[in-house]
Amino acid sequence: MNPTELLHRAGQSLWLDNITRDLLASGTLERYVRELAVTGLTSNPTIYDRAIGGTSAYDEAIRAAAARGADAEATFFELALDDLRHAADLFRPVFERTGGVDGYVSLEVSPVLAYDTEATRREAARLHALGGRPNLFIKIPGTAEGLRAIEDSIFAGVPVNVTLLFSASHYLANAEAYTRGIERRVEAGLPAHVGSVASVFISRWDTAVAGSVPEDLRNRLGVAIGQQVYVEYRRFFSSDRWQRLQNEGARPQRLLFASTGTKDPAASDVLYVAGLAAPYTVNTMPEETLLAFADHGTAGSLLTADPAPVEALLARFAAAGVDVEAVGRDLQVKGAEAFVKSWRSLLERIVARVAQVTPAR
Repeated sequence: MNPTELLHRAGQSLWLDNITRDLLASGTLERYVRELAVTGLTSNPTIYDRAIGGTSAYDEAIRAAAARGADAEATFFELALDDLRHAADLFRPVFERTGGVDGYVSLEVSPVLAYDTEATRREAARLHALGGRPNLFIKIPGTAEGLRAIEDSIFAGVPVNVTLLFSASHYLANAEAYTRGIERRVEAGLPAHVGSVASVFISRWDTAVAGSVPEDLRNRLGVAIGQQVYVEYRRFFSSDRWQRLQNEGARPQRLLFASTGTKDPAASDVLYVAGLAAPYTVNTMPEETLLAFADHGTAGSLLTADPAPVEALLARFAAAGVDVEAVGRDLQVKGAEAFVKSWRSLLERIVARVAQVTPAR
């Protein structure tokens, strides 16, 4: 049994943070499901920007969309949804076997809507309906405006992957939004279960403080934040409030560790997988990280709900001058800006590709 299968046996879902048409057509994704215990995937504009620029696999579909007069944004969602429906069907047996706990794929709303509640809510509903698959998550950023759209989307029955979460306070604000959406469903007499994950970004923490902490704290903040959020996750969903909701058929929103590819070449290439093993969580990882862990990974001890160890470690960061709340706020703002930059690059890529593949008139 390889390391990815052992991690899955420990109770953590392994998702792939990648999707391309070549990955689907070649049977590679199907092999990852069969051999590496992959049970879901996530996508983002950066992934598609690279995919469309690096292959001719999308050219025919881009040409057809251009002939219909579709703009770049509409073309992107058409391309992405074609891929994601295919992937969702591949993961559908997992989704059915787990009763809707696992087996999801994710599509992001336009990042330019990150601070527009109503537009985000409408777009999430539109994209989920257009996707036509129950195991399609719509990714909504955990900004203040996004949180209101998340609550409304959960109430409307739209499965949501909450993205752009960094700190424990970000995570708890998201958990409140998710819970309010479920509570509204219970009050309205609607089924209490709507699938959702909360994606906490890990590796960017260590990049943010690189060079400003002692050597013995280097590349330890990301895992520490993941551990802190896990403690809050366990605490929040073991509350009396949630015990009552579970009586109504509700399920806790799963915690997902995102941005788990190692940025520092001097650090272990499986740092954020080995350090964040925990049951009833998800780790979505780049393809190279998945393959590295399958080859030589070893999961450490499972995360504990005891807050004392991580509080002691974070106290050392505070003593070194790291204001975790301030860094988290900055990371979220910069993350939203980076998402918009990637989105615009993707749309420019599609416009350029249309010019390349459309015959001159």
